Amino acid sequence: MRRRPLARPVIRPAGAPLLRGALVGGAAYAAGRSAARASRREQDQEAAIADLQAQQAQQPQQAQQPQQAQPYQSPVPPAATPPPPQAAPAPQPGGQDPGGLTEQLTRLGELAERGLLSPEEFAAAKAKLLGV
Repeated sequence: MRRRPLARPVIRPAGAPLLRGALVGGAAYAAGRSAARASRREQDQEAAIADLQAQQAQQPQQAQQPQQAQPYQSPVPPAATPPPPQAAPAPQPGGQDPGGLTEQLTRLGELAERGLLSPEEFAAAKAKLLGV
């Protein structure tokens, strides 16, 4: 009579250890890359914050320092410089501000569109406002 073996060997598929190793290794690789990316992103943010803080610290110092810079010299020769700008426009007739004049003209236009003013009345009122 033949004896039966006491312990049977466990039969596993040939690729099982490789597959398990690949899954574990792949997951570890992905986790490591993700951690490295997050670390790099955090370092970039810290560097940007440090730059902003340095800029903010320099701004008050620049404002406190007396202005010792030389006056600006234009690269254009003096003969080719344009004439100085004109003075501000003269005030509106009747002492009206330009914004009020625009509003009044708009109101007159609306009245004319509604038919409450004839074209002659509109022209007369506009001429009166403009001082013509």
